Amino acid sequence: MVRKAPLDDYVFDTLMADLVGHDHAPSAFIVFLKLWHATGGPGGRGTALSLATLATETGLSKSSVQSALRRLKRRGYLGVKRASPTAIPVYTVLAPWRR
Repeated sequence: MVRKAPLDDYVFDTLMADLVGHDHAPSAFIVFLKLWHATGGPGGRGTALSLATLATETGLSKSSVQSALRRLKRRGYLGVKRASPTAIPVYTVLAPWRR
């Protein structure tokens, strides 16, 4: 069972405007919300999801999901680990604003 974590105010007050308005990347915000829900939020367990699964569950194309994941990782909002280069990645949600 996934631990449901309430969203921090920062997610809607700052991150949404930053990703959707400033970066013009609403897909990154959608993927972030999906991963927050799937992992239980920052400090929660990691979750293994394929690009195809993320695309299906968010309604986005695989290329949009790939772009969103790159942006989230680069900005420090997402941790990604792989057991091997072809393994399904395990994602963890990070909250750098809490530091």
